Amino acid sequence: MPAELTDEQIHNVLQGIRIPPQPQIMVDLQMEQAMPDPDIEQIAKLIRQDVSLSGMMLKFVNSPFLQHSNQISSIEQAVALLGPTTVINIINGLSIKGEMSDQAIRAMTRFWDTATDIAQVSAHVARAIGAKNPDESYAIGLFHNAGIPLMMERFPDYDDVMMESYARDEPRLIDVENRMLNTNHAVVGYYVAKSWNLPRHLCEVIAEHHNVQQVFAQTGTRAQERKTLLATLKIAEHICGNFSILGQQEEDYEWQRLEQDVLIHTGLTQYDLEEMAQNFRDMGITVHGGY
Repeated sequence: MPAELTDEQIHNVLQGIRIPPQPQIMVDLQMEQAMPDPDIEQIAKLIRQDVSLSGMMLKFVNSPFLQHSNQISSIEQAVALLGPTTVINIINGLSIKGEMSDQAIRAMTRFWDTATDIAQVSAHVARAIGAKNPDESYAIGLFHNAGIPLMMERFPDYDDVMMESYARDEPRLIDVENRMLNTNHAVVGYYVAKSWNLPRHLCEVIAEHHNVQQVFAQTGTRAQERKTLLATLKIAEHICGNFSILGQQEEDYEWQRLEQDVLIHTGLTQYDLEEMAQNFRDMGITVHGGY
């Protein structure tokens, strides 16, 4: 993404889409995180003010992915166990849901369920390959499609556009959106993340999550980190059947283009993915029938 655009350029890119303001809980949590010694009790107190976020946090910390022997029953325990950074990454991803109308949320139940599955699988894959920050993979999994709900609210026929995008074997999935709508969910998601003060490298990964081949052609330490985040995301999307749920397609054309690069980067094999998928299925994650 360009580092800076004029207000007029941003308006043209967003096509009149309103970027919701950063929720106050995110502002407060980010301020606490920036302190030299973040206060776990204060972070827990902020989260407890939102019943929905509290419930999601406890659901995540007690998920089979973390394999705890004891049930975590309080937000304080959850924050102490996960750490402030992971907690804030989770809140970032969940907050976009809180900015939508109840009707829009109900209409996108499968979208939210899939986003949660993708986030958990992304984090698990990141841990499996020894990535430095699995919590960032979780955040990307949860937040990467944040632009989709806003696109749906802005464009009544966006469902049809998305199906058309997944049905075509084009260089980039977002090319159809660009042609038909003059913008796309990745760039909208980027501006949501940027306006909500997510770390810059996460904003960039959100912007590039359908430009994976271009990113994999880059070199350098910074590119390696982005490749890992994108690789774990694309594995999770494929295993969870994102192409089937959002695109209503039988073939994952994007994965077919990226599979070799992703597997080489992660050191995983197709057999590894099949084994992971079975484990995820046992954990209650919705896995595409191809696995």
